[in-house]
Amino acid sequence: MNSKNESNNLAKGLKVLSLCGGIETGLLALIQLGIPVSGYHTYEILPEAIEVSKYHFPWIVHHGDLYKANFEQFENFDLLLAGTCCQSLSRTRIEDNKVNNGLDGKSGIFYKAIEALQVIKPKWFLFENVIPSRKEDLDEMTRCIGINPILIDSANFSAQSRQRYYWTNISINSIPTYNHLVLKDIMENNVDEKYYYKKDFKILDINKKVCAELLINSMEMLRRIYNPDFKCATLTCINGGYHEKKVLDHGKPRKLTEIEYERLQGLPDNYTNVVMNNRRLSYSKRCSLCGNGWTLPVIKHILKNLKQ
Repeated sequence: MNSKNESNNLAKGLKVLSLCGGIETGLLALIQLGIPVSGYHTYEILPEAIEVSKYHFPWIVHHGDLYKANFEQFENFDLLLAGTCCQSLSRTRIEDNKVNNGLDGKSGIFYKAIEALQVIKPKWFLFENVIPSRKEDLDEMTRCIGINPILIDSANFSAQSRQRYYWTNISINSIPTYNHLVLKDIMENNVDEKYYYKKDFKILDINKKVCAELLINSMEMLRRIYNPDFKCATLTCINGGYHEKKVLDHGKPRKLTEIEYERLQGLPDNYTNVVMNNRRLSYSKRCSLCGNGWTLPVIKHILKNLKQ
């Protein structure tokens, strides 16, 4: 398609399909960039994520389970966004081969995204995923998508270190090599006492990124207390058991607040603070939605060239 037709298409608004869209950070990026969207369809099954996206974008069309998708209805859509499950690809659970089984496990839903790419033939696409623990999985994903990935660290855009691969046919401007933001830049003031631990802790090295540890009977990663003068480690899902990220705040350890989780992903404050079944989403649900999502300024950096 020539550049004149592309410009006309942008003026009318993009037709977008989002796969495993979560809280729809891709749509938020398009809106903040001022890129018109004439139709936005998404496949997502997590109830809390659906509730957040419906609250902010009540006009988008939800289709449910990606495994049941028929992509012919989306032929010639302009943009395909795909952030499929990373659970069995991630190095986080590398010691458990029942979880860490690559594209043979839950992350095999990636192949449905490839089916979408082949059927729809969108003008532009963006795939995202973790650094796989097995090189053969990375090579297979690259072969299926048909384009080499770019490794981008959210640390170059935010106060969080988060390396992710991005496969896209959108032209990407050079990636910033430095970003000054650290934990203390996104931390809230006068945080409620309920976020502070009543457990003993010890200082390890006040000048290091992991400056202290909580004295709990748990794995080393869950004991880590981060120095506010450094970047935060990669956010993940949490389900209790001290999985939340911890920071030393004025000499006392506490867990990061929901708003701090949102800020680390570049989201607006209280973006995930919505009501579901007459109750506000819980701390763990809100933090997990952030840990499962995309870093907004990274996605904006990629998608902004759609305007040019």
